[in-house]
Amino acid sequence: MFEYQVTDIFFDLDHTLWDFEKNSSLTFAKILNENNVGVDLNGFLEVYSPINHQMWALYRENRVTKSELRYQRLRRTFDSLGHRIADETIDLLAHEYIEHLSSFNHLLPNTIEVLEYLSPKYRLHIITNGFQEVQSKKLRGSAIDHYFDKIIDSETAGVKKPHPYIFELALEQAKVEPHKSLMVGDNLEADVLGAKAMGMQVIHYNSNLEAVHPECITIHDLIEIKTIL
Repeated sequence: MFEYQVTDIFFDLDHTLWDFEKNSSLTFAKILNENNVGVDLNGFLEVYSPINHQMWALYRENRVTKSELRYQRLRRTFDSLGHRIADETIDLLAHEYIEHLSSFNHLLPNTIEVLEYLSPKYRLHIITNGFQEVQSKKLRGSAIDHYFDKIIDSETAGVKKPHPYIFELALEQAKVEPHKSLMVGDNLEADVLGAKAMGMQVIHYNSNLEAVHPECITIHDLIEIKTIL
């Protein structure tokens, strides 16, 4: 299936193992209600989700800071909804969102089964564009941290996927050559093309329904990994 034998598998975290959309929705349900923000949750999420993706793209490109990302995704959502809200409330919501996000720990389907299947055969690692403290809490809270040897986050690395350095750092820490490693992630640009440019083998977990492409093997359910490895 692969040109070289794989010894190490690197996973993305959000949208690949950890069910970001579900956990994020539960977090917003909690903090919007507790702060008496009078917006319809479904309507809010429908507007927020694409704005959040746009802001993360800007963050990957170093065009916004972490604090700008956290503020602007909320400000732009409320402005789009035509909902008047003070900056102080947005700052409070931004803080509480990060504080409570990792308290919800739903995983994407078949995550545990696949990790149980892979862990006796391969060394497993994480490469994530999330923030160190938050991502560590997610891994511990969802009880999957023990599956992974090395956890590399963009905040610690100082660059974000698809920048070559975060992959170089991950390979160096895992002490593995690129061609013996496999990256599994949901984002075509950050995960697939970033890892492929480093000489890593790749599986695209297309949970975002991105367009069909010839870059690598594509799966739509993690369980498909068991038929590949």
